[in-house]
Amino acid sequence: MNASLEKKPLNWELLLRLVGISFFAYLFFGFMLLPCLNTLVSIFNVKNAAGARDPFAVIRFFLAGNMGKFVWNSLKLAVCLIVTVNVVGISIVLLTEYFDIKGARILRMGYMTTMIYSGVALVTGYLFLYAPDGILTNAVSNAFPGFNKSWFTGFNAVLFTMTFACTSNHALFLRNAIRSIDYNTVEAARNMGARPFKVLWKVVFPTLVPTLFSLTVMTFITGLCAMSAPTLLGYDSINPEIVRLAGSSTADEAFPQARAALLSIILAMFTILLLTVLTAYERKGHYLSVSKTKAKLQKQKITNPFWNAVAHIYAYILFIIYMTPVVMILIFSFQTYSAIRLKKLDLSHWTLVNFFGTQDYEYLTNRGKYKTRVGAISGVFANADTVGGIKLSFILSALAAALACVIVVVACNYIFKKKHKKSGVVLEYALLFPWLLPTILICYSYRTYFNSDAVWYVGNQNLYYAQNVRLLVVMAYTVTKLPFSLRMIKASFYSIDEELEDAARNLGASPIVTFLKVKLPIILPSVLAVFALNFNALFTEYDMSATFASTYSKTYAMVIQAMCAEEGLYGYNVNASGRRCASTVFIMLVSGLILYLVYGVGARDLGERLDHRRRRAERWQRFTGLFEKKPSPEVKA
Repeated sequence: MNASLEKKPLNWELLLRLVGISFFAYLFFGFMLLPCLNTLVSIFNVKNAAGARDPFAVIRFFLAGNMGKFVWNSLKLAVCLIVTVNVVGISIVLLTEYFDIKGARILRMGYMTTMIYSGVALVTGYLFLYAPDGILTNAVSNAFPGFNKSWFTGFNAVLFTMTFACTSNHALFLRNAIRSIDYNTVEAARNMGARPFKVLWKVVFPTLVPTLFSLTVMTFITGLCAMSAPTLLGYDSINPEIVRLAGSSTADEAFPQARAALLSIILAMFTILLLTVLTAYERKGHYLSVSKTKAKLQKQKITNPFWNAVAHIYAYILFIIYMTPVVMILIFSFQTYSAIRLKKLDLSHWTLVNFFGTQDYEYLTNRGKYKTRVGAISGVFANADTVGGIKLSFILSALAAALACVIVVVACNYIFKKKHKKSGVVLEYALLFPWLLPTILICYSYRTYFNSDAVWYVGNQNLYYAQNVRLLVVMAYTVTKLPFSLRMIKASFYSIDEELEDAARNLGASPIVTFLKVKLPIILPSVLAVFALNFNALFTEYDMSATFASTYSKTYAMVIQAMCAEEGLYGYNVNASGRRCASTVFIMLVSGLILYLVYGVGARDLGERLDHRRRRAERWQRFTGLFEKKPSPEVKA
């Protein structure tokens, strides 16, 4: 009787599980499903001039107006990028990993520069060289007076820029695929009399087809959803038009919000179709028969002198194209304001004002008198707007990257516990759901759905009002990074030995303690790597921030872009070009440091880390030994 009346202890594990499931369900329905459904429904809620609802008004406008032009332009760009990016991407990997090219290490570093600066920073770097007043454009026009200085605009400029900007995926994934090829198969083909290029076509390329297919789909989606390059280079594509319509009103044009929603849905349909094709293709399976003792791939020499010379010339031409914007921006970031404005190098004057400090600005008025604006020329870290943009981007990116990692780590732990049950499968597909939608659709859906005081899901708060918009930016950042974080962190869970968990359970440890003390330390390096990569991508992000355009959500990339667009207007934003160059260098330093920590220090195994620590201790001992006083020799009597 007394035993039956005793209170049962509170099951904290069950309580935390229920809270976690409820919280995730709240996030999924509130920040993934409902906003996108609201965007879809808004297309058919348009009213005509008489005030009656006309569900097909937007579709008729699309078919009769010029909206189809934006879709066609994006499709044309995506299809052309498939060809150009694959040609250049495959070339740089073969030249550095498969063929024996002199200076391959230096070439590889140049080809991978797009990994340390991208988006607005990369496009502005190319504009600095190839714009109508760019360095190289001026040089060519001076040599050839009939040269068209406006050649770097529109479709050609976007295709050229994105061709070299989108090869970073090839440099990462295709490089790993080539390095994993069994050299025994290559050697066997060579022993049978096959020439080097025939071996490449018949033996090597078939093993790379799955990777190339995935990269092709990723390139197509990137071209379809391009934002930074079309916006800055003047090309009418879908994403810039969606952002423009999102900021418009019915007083300016006919139902702009519904038109933006329709374009977003069209992007989503293309993305879903491509991911479906990719998934079906991967399910077929692709296998390669290799020998039992796998041999490391050895670089192949091009025996024909002519083709060897052509390969070397082609390799270094690509190297020059990749490195020229980086070198020029690095040099001009230390040049004076006048040198940057005139795009002329002045090696006799070097300055740090683009980074730190201020200078006075003298200009000629309409009356022919010189006036001085005190401190108008300022550097990145001496300008209140750029410093504010850096702080805001740092905080928002760090919060979103951390939140995505926390959600995915907890979800992966649940998925592995319930891997044979439907709940685990449902949770995994829910986390992959944002991959089915373009980023612009998610951001636009947030902007329209939460820009109201009647959203009961968030306590009738307008999340697009004032500083609340920063919460929307964080949530958009987090949601878009969930699928990538899941794929990376889930792989690290496979390295956990189940016997360790069983041993902890036998010792009486609760599931929470087991997770914190056993599992988390094992996967922590991978989690930190994912956090670093997410932060690196979000810190310089422009596309999503442009959708949430607001005075309270001006991120670093938006501040720099706005300054350059208004440079010198009414005497404000003087030296914006100098700050842009210095900002690009700063972004490259931050991105390079993060990539070094992830792929350099973070990629070392335990033996490499111990060996590195030993060599570092030896160097420090030799260094300190130089300052030690040697004992004086004893004086003999």
